[in-house]
Amino acid sequence: MSDIKDLYLNEIESKPLKYYKGVGEKRAQLFEKLGVDSSDALLRYYPREYEDWSDCITVEQAKANAESGEVCCIRATVSSQVRSVRLKGNRMLYSARAVDDEGKGFRVTFFNNSYIPKMLVEGSQYIFRGKLFVGTNGAEMTSPMFDSPENAGMIPIYRATEGLPSRQISKVVAQVLAELPEDLSDPIPEAVRAKYKLCHIRYALHQIHFPDDVETLATARDRLVFEELLILQLGLLRLKGRRRGTAGMRISRDCTDEFRSMLPFELTGAQNRAISEAIGDMSADGQPMSRLLQGDVGSGKTAVAAAICHTAAKNGLQSALMAPTEILAEQHFRSFAQLLEPCGIRVGLLTGSMTAAQKRKVRELAALGQTDVLIGTHALLSDGVEFASLGLVITDEQHRFGVNQRGALAAKGDNPHVLVMSATPIPRTLALIIYGDLDISVLDEMPKGRVPIETYFVDGGKRERAYRFVRKHVDEGRQGYVICPLVEEGENSGEMKAAMEYARNLSEGYLKGCRVGLLHGRMKGAEKDSVMQAFASGELDVLVSTTVVEVGVNVPNAVIMIIENAERFGLSQLHQLRGRVGRGSVQSYCILISDAKNDAAVSRLRLMSHTNDGFAIANEDLKQRGPGDFFGSRQHGLPEMKIADMMTDMQIFTLAQEAAKDILAQDPDLQTRENDGLRGEVSRLFDPERAMN
Repeated sequence: MSDIKDLYLNEIESKPLKYYKGVGEKRAQLFEKLGVDSSDALLRYYPREYEDWSDCITVEQAKANAESGEVCCIRATVSSQVRSVRLKGNRMLYSARAVDDEGKGFRVTFFNNSYIPKMLVEGSQYIFRGKLFVGTNGAEMTSPMFDSPENAGMIPIYRATEGLPSRQISKVVAQVLAELPEDLSDPIPEAVRAKYKLCHIRYALHQIHFPDDVETLATARDRLVFEELLILQLGLLRLKGRRRGTAGMRISRDCTDEFRSMLPFELTGAQNRAISEAIGDMSADGQPMSRLLQGDVGSGKTAVAAAICHTAAKNGLQSALMAPTEILAEQHFRSFAQLLEPCGIRVGLLTGSMTAAQKRKVRELAALGQTDVLIGTHALLSDGVEFASLGLVITDEQHRFGVNQRGALAAKGDNPHVLVMSATPIPRTLALIIYGDLDISVLDEMPKGRVPIETYFVDGGKRERAYRFVRKHVDEGRQGYVICPLVEEGENSGEMKAAMEYARNLSEGYLKGCRVGLLHGRMKGAEKDSVMQAFASGELDVLVSTTVVEVGVNVPNAVIMIIENAERFGLSQLHQLRGRVGRGSVQSYCILISDAKNDAAVSRLRLMSHTNDGFAIANEDLKQRGPGDFFGSRQHGLPEMKIADMMTDMQIFTLAQEAAKDILAQDPDLQTRENDGLRGEVSRLFDPERAMN
């Protein structure tokens, strides 16, 4: 059995749940389905909500609220024996009379529960929780929950799974809490707890699971949110500090004016500001740049990155740009070569599909310093890739790479400057946490000449008309996308079958005579790249896809998109999909088809049809879905937060960030005894496989 006192020092594995009463091997597997495999993890498996059984009302008060259908608690004494009646269909009805403290009665009824006569004892008092209905036979609660008044209080409700209900989870949590020693180590030093008026970890864990009242719950939650955000900030600031505390390759000459003079277009104010911020970072003594460049679809991130690479090259530094897919890498290569090669800057490309001889040649040129900008995929991370003077590292679509991958590319240089780019608009509150180790530049202005995409929300009755609109554009020599209906997650073979059938039906029906291509989740990467290349080169008229078409893929001739079952996507996903069109100077369109009746879904789709502002959409998406679901599948590579909420906890975040900076100013490596717990928690959050040195 583990010593839970050492829980937060990350020295000893905590106790497997199978050893607790009422769990065993089978239930332990159900806990694992919930992501809980130990007593330690269970303590951090916080309730999703609470039922307040202490707030009881009278029968008369419940009657007054009956029309609203609100769930309520009534403390009452069972005043009759439980009667049983057999109904049609061989169902059993059990009922009893109960009287509240004011002498007002109501009936409680249950179906097919033979234990009720033994559980409800005449003359005993209970708290009944449910909805009170008033009919011709008086007031009645059907199948209410009930318990002894001694157990009244705030009842935790956990995210459960079939075979493992919330009440079973709470019983095991109670056992784990009972084992916590009185002198449990607290990861937050006493001085920090005193400064920010935080309760002890032992009290917080008890009260977050079984709170005495609303006030103690708030006290516990504030402390645990502070701790979670403090640990996150300490880890991210340490990542930043490792670069900031060492000498980067400083540039001495800003060549932005020269770059601007070569462009056939005018940079926006936001682009100029972002370039200036980056060059300023790279010019500073001893501090490598560590910056996030985020902007909406079409805001001009590529031009900003090219400008920074241009100045780096003119200062004798090499740059490396890593993209998540070959098609994006090749697209960047063409764009950078077009912009930079006329002024003598040498641009190279390295991808996995190149021949061994091609790769060897590219690596040789980079190692000799004869390539100024090397663009590639994960192939850039391979051992054979070396640079003569790598001074700038750029990762595109940063949410597709983890923190460690970002660092792996930077490790190929001597503390190079780092720029990460994202076309996923992220609300600033969320960006502060997701990218807490980076400074942030935002492109919040669109280049001149961009025509806003017109978006329409229609029901299935207008489907034929929508596809005739697609045909019209294809007949004019344009291209389009169709995002076909989603199937249940995990049914990959079903997805493939549904996608192929859908594409075939379109080819034989609405889009007969058009060259229709298909992308689906069962395709290998090379197959997807091949289809996308065919579409980009104009060999296909319409691309049908079940997967999100690659962010950043540039097909200016694609001017129309239809999204079927649009209600199944989040706002930010819809915006990213829509961003595949509208990349040229021709008016583009996005048609959202949905028969959804749900008010929230309809509201979401109407918002999409009224705005093209990705940041406004992202803010609304964060409000609707919460930070846990904002990215869909967790691709951004950072630890998952279990209790903090960016919409409501920004004040605590500010305090935690302040505390993290103060702690690291005094103890940059968290080596003092008082920070042992923090060091262990940072290690577990960012690198659970090994302790952070």
